[in-house]
Amino acid sequence: MIVCSCNVLSDRDVRGCLNPGADCPRTPAQVYRCLGCSAQCGRCARTIRKIMDATLPGIDPCAGCPAACETHHDEAMEHAG
Repeated sequence: MIVCSCNVLSDRDVRGCLNPGADCPRTPAQVYRCLGCSAQCGRCARTIRKIMDATLPGIDPCAGCPAACETHHDEAMEHAG
């Protein structure tokens, strides 16, 4: 299923870059970068987050990182926009 029509990303593409480990994307913005693109209209960010939560349950994106990390910044920007 296509989840991002701007970048033509499927749910399979998103799941394909979600490999638990140190380099696993923790935010939708990092998923876009992992897939070689960036958010355009942003409507798919929530769907990508849902796929991430379902694929990587129980993983805290901010475990052990300082409050000024990129993840906190990305999440704050998502809530502000």
